[in-house]
Amino acid sequence: MTDNILIINGPNLDMLGTRQPEVYGHDTLDDVRDLCLRVAEDEGIAVDFRQSDCEAEIMKWIKQGRGTTAGLLINPAGFTSTSIAILDSLLIYDRPVIEVHISPLFRRDEFRHLSYVSKAASAKIEGFGIRGYEFALRKLAEWARS
Repeated sequence: MTDNILIINGPNLDMLGTRQPEVYGHDTLDDVRDLCLRVAEDEGIAVDFRQSDCEAEIMKWIKQGRGTTAGLLINPAGFTSTSIAILDSLLIYDRPVIEVHISPLFRRDEFRHLSYVSKAASAKIEGFGIRGYEFALRKLAEWARS
């Protein structure tokens, strides 16, 4: 039986590759998905890859993943420093959570330095481009096996 990891991407990540390439690079969300699928196959896990610009939809997915997934990788994007509601949903989630950011938040605008999501995360990876997804997914797979 394979473990299922939920991957949630927040607002505007569907615009990767065209939105501020000097910050986010030229990789697209399809490139991120393909990377995650390759890593999942290598690790013997399944992934459920999603993206939404809607805070309520992201909250719903997190709650639906409770008790049915082995872990959660979340790039909350613009909701990182604004959404207490997503934080509350993550605090309900009963498995490991890894927060991922493509760019290093600590080098960005000061208002982006605060992460509500970090308060519920088991770990945080930022600044490695889309490779951060690979690092997080491999760690979640390791935790799921142990």
